[in-house]
This record gives sequence, structure tokens and C-alpha cells, in this order.
Amino acid sequence: MSLPYPTRQLYYDGKPQPASSGKTFQTTDPSNAAPLADVQLASTADVDKAIASAERAFPSWSQTPPIVRARILQKAASLLREKNDEIAKAETRDTGKAYTETSTVDVITGADVLEYYANYVGSGGLNGETTHLREDAWVYTKKAPLGVCAGIGAWNYPVQIALWKSAPCLAAGNTMVYKPSEFTPLHGQTLAEIYTEAGLPPGVFNVVNGAGEVGAYLTSHLSIAKVSFTGQVSTGKKVAGTAAGHMKYVTMELGGKSPLVILPDADVDSAVDGAMMANFFSTGQVCTNGTRVFIPKSMQAAFEKRLVEKISYVRAGPVFDEKTNFGPLVSKVHYDKVTSYIKHGIEVDRARLLCGGLEKPKLPQDLQQGFWVQPTVFTDCTDNMRIVREEIFGPVMSILTYDTIEEAVKRANATELGLAAGVFTKDINLAHKIIDQLEAGITWINSWGESPAEMAVGGWKQSGVGVENGHKGIEAWVRNKSTLVDMSGAVATVFAKL
Repeated sequence: MSLPYPTRQLYYDGKPQPASSGKTFQTTDPSNAAPLADVQLASTADVDKAIASAERAFPSWSQTPPIVRARILQKAASLLREKNDEIAKAETRDTGKAYTETSTVDVITGADVLEYYANYVGSGGLNGETTHLREDAWVYTKKAPLGVCAGIGAWNYPVQIALWKSAPCLAAGNTMVYKPSEFTPLHGQTLAEIYTEAGLPPGVFNVVNGAGEVGAYLTSHLSIAKVSFTGQVSTGKKVAGTAAGHMKYVTMELGGKSPLVILPDADVDSAVDGAMMANFFSTGQVCTNGTRVFIPKSMQAAFEKRLVEKISYVRAGPVFDEKTNFGPLVSKVHYDKVTSYIKHGIEVDRARLLCGGLEKPKLPQDLQQGFWVQPTVFTDCTDNMRIVREEIFGPVMSILTYDTIEEAVKRANATELGLAAGVFTKDINLAHKIIDQLEAGITWINSWGESPAEMAVGGWKQSGVGVENGHKGIEAWVRNKSTLVDMSGAVATVFAKL
């Protein structure tokens, strides 16, 4: 039986390449559990070949003038936008996310970042600094690329994350070997082909497919200068530990258990809208989700009443239906994980189930085998509950009440994670003060989730190392060289004749 998409191969030396392992794995449609494509599994020899291709390409690409690199990347961004609908359809089939989301967010936001960095380096963003040290001496700095870099993608925003990693990497003059998540690999070869069509030289962007063992071999390879990883905390720690042992540069964007603090003066409707966006967008499969919703006790009844009323606005259904805004979870493995947390919340934590639960939403017969859950809300939660402490990565909201703002801030910070946080209030001056106290690297006021190319994002504490996007984001892909030039004509020395 033929599958909807052709077999995905590896990609290096500027073209698709067959895997030498002779092995394949399948990617499936989460909405109905049907297979989508066979994906060729990279062997260690294949990874070696991809890295060698990147090594051969690095000397020329790193010396290519930034304005020339910029033109190629701008062309790639243009091609991504031209092919937006086609790529978004594949992303919907691969991730299960509603097409209303992938067609308006995933490809577009990735292309925005690519265009942002192309424009940045093309307009002199990588220029160094000069300092007139004294009358006859100057210091100047240069920013040099690192070399061959590894990018490890995540399954929740496949093409977007691939672009968030490759855009600054390539703009800075590095080359990359990229491994997509084994759960959502369709985009890898597509992106590589777009880069090639745009004029990217062979070997500058390469793709290998596989699961954790392929990623582990890639990131520990001695020829890799930097690892950029997006994923769960436990895996990120292992990757970072291996990289540190070889003195590699790293960027780690890891998990979160982020607090959303609603202040007493907040508009209830706006607060509910923010909490729903922070928990149910992308079926809750977003690392920055605000899953711990802190509300004043005096607001609890009104907040919960409005939330239950608005839950009907979350519409599960056929993923290409324009009315659908809520898809399935990405895989059977992840479905089992999320439902086990919901069961634990009901049976062990004994939080009050406000809505949702273990039953699947009502769906057409052809979607019954998919990995669907309901948007779920627990209330009367306490800080020690497992559903409150651990990252679930699904559409599960925990409501916690507080008496004072000082108490809410203290409890919001009582976690080893620090990816994101947000505040809803009409008092903007107070909002800034509260945001300043929250221990997180990405914060919002009266909003949740927007992450434009201009905004540097990254976690605090156990939620990561370094940032992506913004001017700061490209600094993680270059190294500094400082040179002091003495023009006096004499060499200062302590070894003079007495």
C-alpha cells in the first residue's frame, strides 16, 4: 500500500542520499494513527558523511561575504512563504496540529526568523568594535563562526524550530547537520531542498534522521563545534554534559512549568482568554505553557464560571476543517503520558476536575483511533500535587488560589524550572514590578505565547542555557577575536639594560 508521502532520505552534499543502514521507521498521522511515510534511518557512517560534507563546505561558506549569505537566506525565506500552504499541510499531517494553526504560525514564524537574521548580517550586524586605546594603539574585534554545528529539533514545532536553529547558524557563517525529531520528520528534507533551491552551497545544511542514538552520536562527534537542542530537561542535561566534556558551545531550550499570575484587578474575560491560550493552544504541547494559573480567591468563582463557558470554544475535529482549533497529541507514547497525568490528578492528587478528563472528545468515526484528549482543567490545586509540579506537555490546566500578591509571586517561583511567566492586570506599573520578581527568562504582560523574531527567548534555572532569536540569539553562533595593534614603532619591554 502506498503511503501519502514519499520516503524521506538523508540529505548531504546538496542532495538526498540513501541511508546505508538499510533500515526505516514510519511517521504517523496523530489524528487517526495512519502511517504517513517511511523515513530512512541514519547509521553512524551516514552521520559521519553528513558531518564531512559540512566540514568541506565550511571554509568557503564562512568566508562568503555576509551580504551574499543574506541574499541566499532571503531567497529561502521567500520560497518558504511561497510554499507555506504545502508545507503547513505536511506539518498538520505530521504533528496533528490544526491546519488553522500550521498555515498561519509554523512556517511563517520560521521564515520571519530566517529573514530577520539575513537582514541583520546583511546590514553589518556581525561587525566588530574598535577602541582607540591610546594615541598610538587600537583594539579591534571580529566575530568568527564556530564551524560545523548540530541542531536537534523538537516534535511540537518542527519546521519553525529547524529554522530558529539554522537561520542564525547559517547567517553567521557556520554549517549545520540537523536531526529532526523521529516523531515529526517530514519537514527535514523539505527544508534542505528549499535551502538548495535558494542557492545554499552543498554541505552547508544537512539532515540525518533517527531517534536518540543518532542524536547522541551526532552531538558527541569531535568535529561538532556547537550543539543547539530543544527538548525535555532530562535529555538536555545529558546532551549538555556530553558537549561540556568536549568544550563545545551549547544552546539549550528545555522545559517549563510556567506560572500565569492573575492579579485582583484583572478583567476576568481577558484573564480567561489568556489562561486558555496558555494551556490549550497547540493542544498544550508548548514548552512555555502557563500551566499553573494563580488567581485571587475572591475571583475563583467568576473565573471558573467564565472558563467553563468558554471551553466550548475549543473545537476538536478534522484537522483540515477551518472550524477546528484543537488537534490530537503527537503520538501514542505522548498520549499515554498525558492521560496518566490526568488519571493521577483525579485519583491520587484528588484535585477537583472542573472539565475534561479521560474521555476522548466527540469525533467522527475515522478519527477514533487518533491520540485525542479533552482540554482538561483541575482546580483547588495545591503546590505539592504532581500535576502542579511536573511538566505534562498537554492541555491540562491547574488552578491555584492565593490570598496576597506576595504569596503568589513566592509560590510562582517555587520551582526548579524558569522558562516563562506572565501577569494579567490593569495596573501596568504593578505588572512591571511583578514581572521583575518572577524567575523566568520569557515573560508577558496581558498576553501569552507570542514570540517574534526580534524577541530573544531562553530559560532560567533548569529550563535552559542561552537564548534564541533577537540580536542576542546570533551571539551564540559566533566567537570573538580581539586584536591589539601597537603603532608606536617601539616594543614595550621590561628586559632593558640597566
